[in-house]
Amino acid sequence: MNIHGMSDRAILREIGLRLKRLRLDKNLSQQKLAEVAGLNRTTIGEIERGAPASLLTFVQILRGLDALEELNSFLPDPEIKISPLQLAKLRGKERRRASPSREKKQEGESDW
Repeated sequence: MNIHGMSDRAILREIGLRLKRLRLDKNLSQQKLAEVAGLNRTTIGEIERGAPASLLTFVQILRGLDALEELNSFLPDPEIKISPLQLAKLRGKERRRASPSREKKQEGESDW
């Protein structure tokens, strides 16, 4: 999508469509999302059709969709200037399996 060539209204319609797709992917009706988000069902429908909404409403919808983490890609924290590759190197090796605990053997004990 070439967002630079779009009008503000067209961008709002695109955001609405994306929110609708996310809602449908989570198998939620507009009514259920409205209840979870603390909004009116007509508000959800209007936003999905591209109506302007407050930032608070946008956050409530993302919370209702359990998608608040999308804000990190929408507006990344300017304080964090580390690439994903650098972050992976800093984390080091991650455990992939649990291993059983090993009991210390008393002196003189043998496996035999």
